Amino acid sequence: MLEESARFATPGVAASDGRTPPPLNPRVRLAPNHLVPGSIGLYDPAFEHDACGVGFVAQIDGTPSHRILELGIRAVGNVMHRGAVDADAKTGDGAGVLTQIPRTLILRELASQGVTGIDPADLAVAMVFFPNDPPALVDTCRHVIEKACDRHGLRRLAWRVVPVDRSVLGDKALATVPDIEQLILARPLGQDDNDFERTLFLTRKEIERRVTSAGIGSFYLPSMSRSTICYKGLLIAPELPHFYRDLTDPDFETAICVFHQRYSTNTFPNWFLAQPFRMLAHNGEINTLQGNRNWMAAREPELASPQWRDSIEWLKPVCWAGGSDSTSVDDALEMLERSGRDVLHSMMMLVPEAWEHMPDMDPARRAFYQYHACLMEPWDGPAALSFTDGTIAAATLDRNGLRPARYKITRDGIVILGSEAGIVQVDDADCVEKGRLGPGEMLAVDTAAGRVLHNGEIKAKYATRRPYGEWLTRRFVNLETRIPSDPDLRALAPAVGDLPGAPTAEELPTLWRAFGYTFEDLKYVLEPMSQDAEDSKWSMGDDTPLAVLSTKPRPLYVYFRQRFAQVTNPPIDPLREGVVMSLDTFLGRRHNLLAETEGHASLLGLTTPVMLDDEFDALLRLPEFRAVVLDALFDPTGGEAALDAALDQLCDAAVQAIDGGASIIVITDRRAGADRAPIPALLATGAVHHHLIRENKRMRADIVVQTGEAWDIHHLACLVGFGAGAVHPYLALASTRALVGERGFENRSTVELEANFRKAANKGLLRIMSKMGITSIASYRGAQIFEAVGISQPVVDRCFNGTPSRLSGIGLAEIAADAATRHAEAYETTAAAGRLPNLGLVNYRKDGEVHGYNRVAVLAMQHASNTGDFEDYRKFEAMANSGNPRAIRDLLEWVPLGPAVPIDEVEPVESILHRFGTMAMSLGALSPEAHQTLAVAMNRIGAKSNTGEGGEDPDWWKPFPDGPFKGERANSRIKQVASGRFGVTPQYLQEAEEIEIKIAQGAKPGEGGQIPATKVTTLIARLRHAIPGITLVSPPPHHDIYSIEDLAQLISDLKVANPRARVGVKLVSETGVGTIAAGVAKAYADYIQISGHDGGTGASPLSSIKHAGSPWEVGLAETQQVLVLNGLRGRIRLRTDGGLKTGRDIIIAALIGAEEFGFGTGALIAIGCDMARQCHLNTCPTGIATQRADLRAKFAGTPEQVIHFLSHIAQDTRELLAKMGARSIEEIVGRSGLLRQRYLPNHPRANLLDLTPIVTDIDPNGRHAHRSVQPRNDRPGDVTLDDLLRDAAEPALAGIDRVTLNVEVHTAYRTVGARLSGEIARRHGDAGLPEGTLTINATGSAGQSFGAFLAPGVSLNLVGESNDYVGKGMHGGTISVSPPPNASFAAHRTSIIGNTVLYGATGGRLFVAGRAGERFAVRNSGAHAVVEGVGDHGCEYMTGGMVVVLGDTGRNFAAGMSAGIAYVLDESGQFPSRVNRDMVGLDRLEAGSPGEATVRGLIEAHVAATCSDRGAELLRQWPRFRSQFWVVLPHPPQIDTTALPARVAARAAAAAVASQPVAAP
Repeated sequence: MLEESARFATPGVAASDGRTPPPLNPRVRLAPNHLVPGSIGLYDPAFEHDACGVGFVAQIDGTPSHRILELGIRAVGNVMHRGAVDADAKTGDGAGVLTQIPRTLILRELASQGVTGIDPADLAVAMVFFPNDPPALVDTCRHVIEKACDRHGLRRLAWRVVPVDRSVLGDKALATVPDIEQLILARPLGQDDNDFERTLFLTRKEIERRVTSAGIGSFYLPSMSRSTICYKGLLIAPELPHFYRDLTDPDFETAICVFHQRYSTNTFPNWFLAQPFRMLAHNGEINTLQGNRNWMAAREPELASPQWRDSIEWLKPVCWAGGSDSTSVDDALEMLERSGRDVLHSMMMLVPEAWEHMPDMDPARRAFYQYHACLMEPWDGPAALSFTDGTIAAATLDRNGLRPARYKITRDGIVILGSEAGIVQVDDADCVEKGRLGPGEMLAVDTAAGRVLHNGEIKAKYATRRPYGEWLTRRFVNLETRIPSDPDLRALAPAVGDLPGAPTAEELPTLWRAFGYTFEDLKYVLEPMSQDAEDSKWSMGDDTPLAVLSTKPRPLYVYFRQRFAQVTNPPIDPLREGVVMSLDTFLGRRHNLLAETEGHASLLGLTTPVMLDDEFDALLRLPEFRAVVLDALFDPTGGEAALDAALDQLCDAAVQAIDGGASIIVITDRRAGADRAPIPALLATGAVHHHLIRENKRMRADIVVQTGEAWDIHHLACLVGFGAGAVHPYLALASTRALVGERGFENRSTVELEANFRKAANKGLLRIMSKMGITSIASYRGAQIFEAVGISQPVVDRCFNGTPSRLSGIGLAEIAADAATRHAEAYETTAAAGRLPNLGLVNYRKDGEVHGYNRVAVLAMQHASNTGDFEDYRKFEAMANSGNPRAIRDLLEWVPLGPAVPIDEVEPVESILHRFGTMAMSLGALSPEAHQTLAVAMNRIGAKSNTGEGGEDPDWWKPFPDGPFKGERANSRIKQVASGRFGVTPQYLQEAEEIEIKIAQGAKPGEGGQIPATKVTTLIARLRHAIPGITLVSPPPHHDIYSIEDLAQLISDLKVANPRARVGVKLVSETGVGTIAAGVAKAYADYIQISGHDGGTGASPLSSIKHAGSPWEVGLAETQQVLVLNGLRGRIRLRTDGGLKTGRDIIIAALIGAEEFGFGTGALIAIGCDMARQCHLNTCPTGIATQRADLRAKFAGTPEQVIHFLSHIAQDTRELLAKMGARSIEEIVGRSGLLRQRYLPNHPRANLLDLTPIVTDIDPNGRHAHRSVQPRNDRPGDVTLDDLLRDAAEPALAGIDRVTLNVEVHTAYRTVGARLSGEIARRHGDAGLPEGTLTINATGSAGQSFGAFLAPGVSLNLVGESNDYVGKGMHGGTISVSPPPNASFAAHRTSIIGNTVLYGATGGRLFVAGRAGERFAVRNSGAHAVVEGVGDHGCEYMTGGMVVVLGDTGRNFAAGMSAGIAYVLDESGQFPSRVNRDMVGLDRLEAGSPGEATVRGLIEAHVAATCSDRGAELLRQWPRFRSQFWVVLPHPPQIDTTALPARVAARAAAAAVASQPVAAP
C-alpha cells in the first residue's frame, strides 16, 4: 500500500547504521582523461545526446533458456546500423543486454570456488566496473562494497572476474575498459523477494554515495539485483558476445533479454553510459531533462516511505548528476518501483500517454492520469522504452509515438519487440500475432503469470486500482469553472494582500515606462495579439545587436535565447498536432511522491498558465488554498546593494510564508510607485524558485507571478520556464483593453481583446514548447530551455542555476541600473506624459538601435555592387566595420601568423569565390527572376547557389534558349531537402552537386516554415506538386528524422540515390550544437552548415526572430571544438552564415573554424533589396520576394551585381590574409588561438563578456585535424542491394529490355530501389521508363526506406514486411507489400509496414495488404495508395494524390491536408471523430459517382497486386461496404493568385482608360 502513514521500517529490510550519508561531491562525475574531457572551451558533456536500436525478447511462460539470450543478441546485432562507430572506426558507442540472473551459470561458478548448498532463489549479483588504474582505487572501491554489504546483512559468497576478450575492442574502448568483476551475494535471513531487492538497492546507493564522496569518478555498478544482471560495454553489437564470454555459455539461461545498441552524438568513450541501465533501455531524448531533475531534487525533502524509514537519505539524490537523460529516467523508475509501485504503474507515471484532449478516453483512465499529474510532471520527449524488473518485460512509447516499436508473438510463446520489424527472422507461419506500439501504448509480458498484456488491459488494470476519480471530484478544484459558478466568491473570503485594482487608462503611460514598454511593443506585439490572436509576423531576420551589446535599455528576458530541437529529437507541430499538446496547469502543494492518498489531489487547475484579471482575483480569494502576496520591489536609488538585499528579503519572505502554511506564493510588482521600482519579474521568479529548491521547500508551494513586465510571448515563456506556475500580466491586459475604440479596434470589446491576447499567448507558448519537442506545459515549467547570452555566472547560479551562460556578462549592478533608468523615465521626468520612445528595435530609425543593414549601409553596398569599383566597396566596408558593436565578431581581433606576405602570393579571388555560396532562399519566397539571377551569378564564378526548400524549375537545368541568360543554366549546385519535401524528385536529386538537409533556419529554428497562399502561383504550385492558392507548410520536423540514427538513414538514402553528390546538414547555432554536429559527422554527412540566429527572408513570428537561436560565432566555435576533440573534424567541411558582409567577417569565421561561407541578405541587397521587410506580404517593392506579376516586372537585379559584391569581399579577404602573413584561407582555418578579445573603451557592457571559450585552442598540440582533409565522408564498406543487382538490371536501366529479378531481403538491406531509380533518372529524367520495365520481387523483412525515390518503370513487390519510410519520395512505379500465403495472422489487422510511408511522394502507386503505422502519406503530393489501416496523423499535410484506407485510422486524420483526396472505410462509425476538420470536409461515397468507380478500380488493382483477402471480401460485398466509405476532401482554395489585388487592378484599369485615345466629336 502506498499510504502516507507512519515511517517505520519493513521488518525484513536492514535499517541504516544510523550515520548520516557523507556529503556529495558535486564535481565528481565521469573522471576526465585524455580520452574523456571535462568541460573545455564551449564543449560541455551535459549536452551529449544518444539514440539507438532497442527492444526485448521474452519467453511468455517464464522458462529460462539460452535461446532467449541468443535471440536477444541476434536482435541487437541486427540493429547495429542504428548505432554508430567511433572516429577510430572500431570502438562502438555502446551495446548491451539486461537479463534475468543466470542462476545455473552462477551456481556453477560458485561451486568452482567451493561454495555449494545455495538456494538459487537466494542469489544476487553485483556487476562491478572497477577503475582500470591505479590499483589502489580498486582496493578502495572493493573495501567500500564489502563493508556496505556487511552492514546490510548481505552474505558475500564470492568475487568473480568476468571473462572477457579485450582483443575485440577498439583503441579508445581498450584504453578506458574497466576491470569487470561480479560479487555474488546471498539473501539476508528473513527477507522476502521484495525486501531482498530493496536491500540490494539501498546497499548500491550507499556504495555509490561513499565512492563518490571519496572523489572516485571512474567506478560504476551496472546492476546489483536478485532479479536482473546487465552486460554492456563500449562495443559494436556483434562483438558483445565475443567480449563477454558468459554470453556464449550454454548455462547462461534467461526468460527475458532487454537489448540496446547506442548511437552517441559524441565519440568520447564512456562505458557507463552504454545501455541498458538497471531497469530500462531507452531510444529517445528527454527534452525536459533539466526541469525533471530540478523537480526531482525539489521533491527529495518530501520523500518518505515505510519501506525506507530514515534510510531514505541514502537514496538521495534520486538522479545521478553525471548521467544521461536515460540514466535519469532509469533512476526515477527504479526509485518508484523499489518504493512500492510496480514497474508498469511507475512507467505510466513517468511517460503518460496524451490524455488531456482525448474525449473518447475511458473516464477511469483519464482520472488515473490526472491524479498522477498531481504527483509529477511527465518526462517528455520522443521515447521507446524497453524495461524489466526481472519478471515483467515491457515496452512503451511516448505520447507522440515518435520512435518505432514493432513486435511479434510466436507459436512457441516468444515475444520479440524491437525498433525494427525483422530483427529476428520468424516464419510468418509461426507468428500468431504481429503488431506495433502506437503513441503512448504499452505491451508487457508477465513471465510469472505466463501472459501477454496489451495496452488496453494494462491501462484498465491500473486505472481501477484506486478511486482516483472520486478523489479528484472531492479534492481537485478547477479555477475556471469556479468563477462563473460562484458569483458571490468575493464575499466568501477577503482579498489577499490588499492589492490595487487593474491599472486605469491614466496610469498606463507611467507604468509603460516603468516596465520598459516602447512604441514598437504596443504596435508590433500587443496590437497583433489583441487584434488577430496571433504573434506578429516579420521577415528579413534580426540585424540589431545582442542585448548585452545594445546601448538601449533592454528587458532581462532578451538576454535569454530560446533553445530548440534539431536532429536528436524532433520539434512538434502545435497547430496540426494539437491533440497531444496541453497547457493544463496545476497549482498548490505537492505531497510525497512515494505515497498515494486522496490529499494528493488537492490542487487548483487552470487550462492555461496565463491568467486574466478575474481569475487572478478568484485565486486570491479561494478558501481551499492559502495564497500569500509578496512584493518584488526595491529602492531604485540604492543600486546593486538595494537589489541584492531586496532579492534576499523576497526569498526569505517566501520561506516564511511556506512555513506559515502558504501553498501559493504570489510574486507581484503591482505596488511599484514613485519610491519603489519593480524587481525584474524574471529575476525575482528565478531567485525564489531556486532559493526554495535549495531550502528544500519548493514542493510545498507554487509560484504565481503578477507583473507589469510581461507582455511578449517570450516573456511569458521565460517566466514559466524558470518556475512560475501561472502569470497574471496585468499591465498587458490593461493595455489590451485600452485599445478599444482606437483606430482598427472600433468594434471590438474588452472581453474579445483580452481573449485574443490570451489566445495568442497560448498559441505562442505551445509554439515555443513544441520547438523543443515538449507537449505539456507541466514538463516545460522549470525546465529552463534557454541559454543566456551576456549574463554573469553569479547571477545565473543564484537565479537561473543550470542555465548555460558561456560568455559571462552583466551582473546585478547593471540589472539594477537598467531598472532604475526605467523608473526615472517614468517618475522623475516629464517624458511620461508624451509618446512612448521608439527605439527602432524592429524597424530601423536613424536615432534608434543600430542595424547591420541600415538605410545608409544598404545604399553604400548597392552602390559598390552596381559600379564594381573596389574603392566604393571600401567606403561600405569602413562603415560596416566601425561604430557600436552589433555581433560577437565585432569584439574580436587577430594577431598575425607572421610577417606580411606580398599580395601576389595570396590565393586569387577566383579561388576564394569557390568557398562562397548564396544561402537557401526558395523559389516561392523569392521571385523566379531573383532566384535565377542568384543561380546564374554563382555558376559564373564557380560558387554555389542553393535552391532552398521549394524545388527548382526543370527548365533551368538546361541552357536557356534565349533571353538575358541565353546559353546559361540557372541550375543551383546545392539542392535542398527540407521537411516539406517540396519539389524533391529523382531527377532533382540527380541534378545536385550537393544535397543539403535543412534541419532548421535561423529566423525560426524548430518551427518549420510556410509559403502563404498569395505566393502559391501556378508556377510555384507546379514545382511543389500542389495546387495554386493554398498555403504550403513545411512541418517543424522532418517526419523521417526523429533521432540521430534517423538522420543517418536519410543521409544514406540520399547518397544511395545520388552517390556522386555530397550531402550536408544545415543546423542553427545554439548551446549543444557541437555535440549534435559530432553526431552528424558520424552519420556520414560531408559538410555541416552552422547558421546564426539573425537570418531569414520568409515569414516568421517576431518573437522567434528576436529570441531564438544564438550567434553563429558561438555555434561555429563549439562545433569546431567538439569535432576536433572527437577526432572527427578531418572528415567533414564546415560552413557558416549570418550577416557576413566584409573580408573581416570571413577571416574571423575561418579562424573560428569555417572553410566555406554563406551569404543571404547581403546577396539580395546586392540585386536591389531595400530591406522593406515585406517578404511575407507578397508586396516586395523591388520584385525580389514576391510572386505578383506587376511587382516582379520591377525587378532590375543582375548577376553582375552579385559577382561584384562577392568579388569585393574576396579581394578584401586576400588583402587581410596578406597582412596577417597567410597565403590562403586554408592556412588559417581553425586557428582560433590567433584571435583576441578587443577592449572597447566606450562600451563597458561589451567588456563584461568573456570570449575566452570562443578563442580557446582546445588542441594546441595539433593531435587532431583542424580542417577537412578528405573530399567525402562515406560509410566504409557500404554496399547496397541495388549495387548487387546493378549488372543484372542494366538492360532495363538502358531501356533496352524488361528485367525481372527475384531477391531475398533483410533489415540490413535499406533503401532498396533508390540507386537503380537514381540511375534511371540520371539517364531518362523524371519521366523514367515505361511501366514494368524493371520488376524486383522480394521476400523477407526489408529495411528502412524500401522503395525510396522510386522512378517510373520500376515495380517492387515485397512478400513479407517492411519498416519505416516505404515509398519515401517515390515519383513513379509501383510498390506492393503483402504477407506470405502461409501467414497465420489476419493481414488487415496486422502492421506489415512502418511509419511515415509515402513521405513527400510525388507519384507512383502503393498497395499494402495490411496496416501501416503513424503518418501514412504525410506530405503525399501525387502517389495513389491502398492500405488496410493506418495509425495516427494519416494524410497529414497532403497536397495531392489519392489514398484509400480499407480499415481503421488513428486520430488526427487529414491534419493540414490541403489537396488530394482520401477514401476511408468506416465499419465502426468512429472515423468522423478522428478527423481533423480544420482544412477538410467529409461526405459519403455516393453510388454511381466517379469516386465510386475510382475507389473500386484501385481496390481491384490492390487485390491483383497483393492477393489481399480484405480487398477481395470488399469487392464481393461491394454494395454493403460502399455505403460505409467516407470521402475526405480538402476545402477549395480561397485565393486566386492570378488576380492582382483590387487596388492594384483598379489603378491598372484607370491607367488603361486614361491611355485610350479620345474619340473625335
